[in-house]
Parts: sequence; C-alpha cells; structure tokens
Amino acid sequence: MAKIKVKQIGSPIRRPKDQRATLVGLGLNKMHKVVELEDTAEVRGAIAKLPHLVAVVD
Repeated sequence: MAKIKVKQIGSPIRRPKDQRATLVGLGLNKMHKVVELEDTAEVRGAIAKLPHLVAVVD
C-alpha cells in the first residue's frame, strides 16, 4: 500500500480538543514533526480536517 508523509506545520495551542485529538491520532504532537502513514481514506479525511495544521510532504 502507498505511504504518505505528513508534517505538522501549526501549533495545537488554542485549538479545539477534537483537532488536538486528530493530531495525536495521526501521530503528531510537536511542530515540524514528520510521520509516514498508510494512504487510506481515513488518513486523508483526518488531513482534510486540519489543513491549517498539517501538510503532505513529498
């Protein structure tokens, strides 16, 4: 299965709890951290919920 790299570009400070929980679910918790995840519909949906906090890296 394909993989995608996701980088945290925004701080979870002063964000709603559901957005912070989504970041933790993606494996992100610190600025500029990069994780490699399976390219599934669930992961794409989580990324779409947080366009201001995460970015897909090549």
